[in-house]
Amino acid sequence: MPRLRIIAGEFGGRFISADVSRKTTHPMGDRVRSALFANLVSRNVLSGAEVLDTFAGVGTLGLESLSRGAKFATFIEQNIQAARIIAENITTLSVENRTKLVKTSVANWTNNEKNAKYDIIFADPPYDDLQFSTVARLTDYLNLNGLMILSYLSRETAPELNGVVVVDKRSYGEASLIFYQKVEN
Repeated sequence: MPRLRIIAGEFGGRFISADVSRKTTHPMGDRVRSALFANLVSRNVLSGAEVLDTFAGVGTLGLESLSRGAKFATFIEQNIQAARIIAENITTLSVENRTKLVKTSVANWTNNEKNAKYDIIFADPPYDDLQFSTVARLTDYLNLNGLMILSYLSRETAPELNGVVVVDKRSYGEASLIFYQKVEN
């Protein structure tokens, strides 16, 4: 059974299930995930953070956030098999009281959720369907000074989004990360 390792923090070294097909999800590799969380740790934004893990796959980014001090993580995943794995991983790490799993598409969630606010939003859409228009709507859910990190194919051009500024951009071979920060209008 494929597994991924939580890199650091409370659950550092523990393994979670990643038992879904590569067609269903594309779990972020250890190198990119390590760099992403090193960046977040250097910004001192994880402790006590409310996190939204969209296009969550098996929940790796939200669970890594909890391991490193986030207060709460909400996972949005539409694939039934992947959502089942997220639920299994939540149970494995005994974080049921610090998580919420929403089984729907991110587009549907943004159409129905009106009041939620987050300190950190992870947007890791499928590389064959980047859904930038849906990703753009996620900025409405950021707290002031909150960060949204978009993972996308390096050969693509990251979108310019209203209400946020780009504070960092990194490429790791095929994968790129762009960090958007919510600013006052």
